[in-house]
Amino acid sequence: MPFRFLRLVRLAAGSAALLLAAVPASSVMRPVHTSTSMASGGVVANELTSKGPGPRGRAAVRRQLSEQGPGTYIGEMLAERDSALARWRDMGGVPLTVWIQPTSDVTEWRPDYVTLVRDAFLDWDGLQLPVRFAFSPDSAAADIHVTFIDHFDEPISGRTKWARDDDWWIIGADIVLAVHHRGGAALDDESMKAMALHEVGHLLGLDHTEDQTSIMAPRVRVRALSDADRATVRLLYTLPPGAVR
Repeated sequence: MPFRFLRLVRLAAGSAALLLAAVPASSVMRPVHTSTSMASGGVVANELTSKGPGPRGRAAVRRQLSEQGPGTYIGEMLAERDSALARWRDMGGVPLTVWIQPTSDVTEWRPDYVTLVRDAFLDWDGLQLPVRFAFSPDSAAADIHVTFIDHFDEPISGRTKWARDDDWWIIGADIVLAVHHRGGAALDDESMKAMALHEVGHLLGLDHTEDQTSIMAPRVRVRALSDADRATVRLLYTLPPGAVR
């Protein structure tokens, strides 16, 4: 059964959520002007501007996008974000540490969910991007937290929140996953893994694509990363963050 995602009307902040129609869904909350974490429903301050790579650098970025963009959906991302990109800094070989909630009192929660979420991170980590992941049992020391809830009040089954600085570097992110669809049924293994893959894609800086063969499609019909998912995130991590126009 495919995931079904439908976009809500964009908020003034540039925040967006995805609707669920009887199957798992996801949402990503857009960045705010903050150096800590982004709160649900946060807004971008009116005075915030994206510096980007500068006029000369932007021309080089546009040439690179023209040459390397085919086969990716980075153009869709630029259209979604008013021609700006966000990503993590090159960590210089130091991985971001991920804490996945190891236990839960949510009915029908299973330890297998932890393994499935971990596998989703490892699938993205296998691309050997400039940002890598490692796992920590210490939530206080982790850069990224993945937690489970029973269900969302909205018709969604996952949410990623990330924050960026003025230069569009992502500086923090967390993921919340629901054990149950809002209709009551628990997510099966394939659904949890696919939803986690989708959310980690958002965490890395990816947006949605209309390519139905990609894990980042609004209506996800696949259970693994596509060639376009891989090509898009690899291209993203060769580009400077910020506005390209």
